[in-house]
Amino acid sequence: MSAFKTLDDLGDDLGDVAGKVALVRVDLNLPMQDGVVTDETRIRAALPTINDLTAKGAKVLLLAHFGRPKGERNSQMSLSMVVGAVEKVLGKEVMFVPEIAGDVVAQAVGILKSGDVAILENTRFWKGEEKNDPELAKAIAANGDFYVNDAFSAAHRAHATTEGLAHVLPAYAGRSMQAELEALDKALGSPEKPVAALVGGAKVSSKLDVLTHLVKQVDHLMIGGGMANTFLAAKGVDVGKSLCEHDLVDTANAILAAADESGCTVHLPYEVVVSKEFAANPASLRTCNVHEVAADEMILDAGPLAVEALADALKTCRTLVWNGPLGAFEMEPFDAGTVALARTAAALTIEGTLTSVAGGGDTVAALNHAGVAKDFSYISTAGGAFLEWMEGKELPGVAALSA
Repeated sequence: MSAFKTLDDLGDDLGDVAGKVALVRVDLNLPMQDGVVTDETRIRAALPTINDLTAKGAKVLLLAHFGRPKGERNSQMSLSMVVGAVEKVLGKEVMFVPEIAGDVVAQAVGILKSGDVAILENTRFWKGEEKNDPELAKAIAANGDFYVNDAFSAAHRAHATTEGLAHVLPAYAGRSMQAELEALDKALGSPEKPVAALVGGAKVSSKLDVLTHLVKQVDHLMIGGGMANTFLAAKGVDVGKSLCEHDLVDTANAILAAADESGCTVHLPYEVVVSKEFAANPASLRTCNVHEVAADEMILDAGPLAVEALADALKTCRTLVWNGPLGAFEMEPFDAGTVALARTAAALTIEGTLTSVAGGGDTVAALNHAGVAKDFSYISTAGGAFLEWMEGKELPGVAALSA
């Protein structure tokens, strides 16, 4: 990973930043119900950066998007709705500015004192944002002295406020972005080997690029969830009426062949938990060898012996990247495999023998469900950006910081 500047470099580059204007890209695309923010996680993620800058006396202008307004103003997607939640988390008053560039922003900057914070309007109200229009980036930059990107979750998009601004102003990674990039570097950039990757989820089709990239990067690839069924079918296993992409059997075989060539061991469940219906604690629930799945049964989780084998493999590894559950974890008892392996990974992390990095919405939910999210080395809340990073793609928002 190429070097990027952080807030620690501000003093060397800009001297005293008191009174200077920081344009800070954050993620305020918050879940809301009846006009009320229901989860403040993303605001809390931006807190270290905002506090760092306000403590230094900078005037902080927060840039963010909300929803998909498609370049039009939409009162239902105004960032004015999140001001109260941001004030609550910050513990201070926050100004709302209904523009992102021009005289209105300039006037707001004039009113703000050193250490004050303002939220600018939803950047996606302007068509030039998603088009990464350099003129819009210049117009926004005109009211700032330096740019800080603290939104890794939007770093896979080349937009005016995620990528364009970094070419116009001195650019730095915020604390959340810095922590994310350092964790990801430890996981796949320059990891301690052996490396294991656990990839789960419903469909192979959604993670083809991830699997193709990982078999060349890791020593152990553990495949779970519905996508494991497609690989089992590729190996000639009859998976009954399990979720399975039979049209991707050739693709699965090509990935297995690439793994062989790279010396990557692919782990598929050899013991599974099956049922005739997808329901909580069904009467037809049983555990069997994968070769014993009946025509009217569905594979819904990895069996305890298969999970134990994965745990044994993990114990030989130094690094783990986790994306996706092992089974249908949302419903008991099909959460058992995911919970058991998550607890093993957490225990190894606590012992200091494993660096564990996890990401993606389902994954975070599964680790919280297992009660071990706090014990992993790092958990990324980014969805698309985390997946693109796992695919080995360059993220425009990150590349711009290291330009």
